[in-house]
Amino acid sequence: MVINLSQQHSLVSNWVAELRDVNVQSDRMRFRRNLERIAEAIGFEISKKLPAKQVEVTTPLGTATHWMLESQPVLGTILRAGLPMHQGLLNYFDKADNAFVSAYRKHHPDGSFEIRMEYLSCPTLEGRVLILADPMLATGASLAKTIQFLREEGKPSQVHIVTAIACQVGIELVLREDPTATIWCGDIDEELTAKSYIVPGLGDAGDLAFGEKKQQ
Repeated sequence: MVINLSQQHSLVSNWVAELRDVNVQSDRMRFRRNLERIAEAIGFEISKKLPAKQVEVTTPLGTATHWMLESQPVLGTILRAGLPMHQGLLNYFDKADNAFVSAYRKHHPDGSFEIRMEYLSCPTLEGRVLILADPMLATGASLAKTIQFLREEGKPSQVHIVTAIACQVGIELVLREDPTATIWCGDIDEELTAKSYIVPGLGDAGDLAFGEKKQQ
């Protein structure tokens, strides 16, 4: 399932517009905060889909009955670009367990690249809800390989992908890897450049959030 939050107007489409805008991107704090806010909005929507139970809460004057999550999700993040969105999710799922994965493009002289995975910190995922954040879903190779990597820690009961901008090619690859996953997008673009960047996209989210890196 794919959910595009820009199909109708909301604040999410405003924040995505600012992420894309070259006149706004130079403000790194604002860029990170917009990613964070998009993740907060998506986290709220995801919470409606999670198993919940009714509990009684004691107040100073009596009792009240409320819905509460049955269990806490695991928030997974692809370093480094996913960190602002991870924080947005953590703002809402503040009792969640957390997973961190290092996945990056290793470029070759001929212009091709491969996905390198070098680090994983993760609790058991068996029977748990996994919410995985990465701001740009381009080819889908990083996310598909990350899902494979995380399966070694158990089979989740639900998988939710949280991204600011996705490309149709990447969406299709991820759903082939896990047809049960739900992909939540701030917006969806149709094209990739020859170097596999999303068009119109927004550029390199990691560089815009944290500064340019040495090419790997």
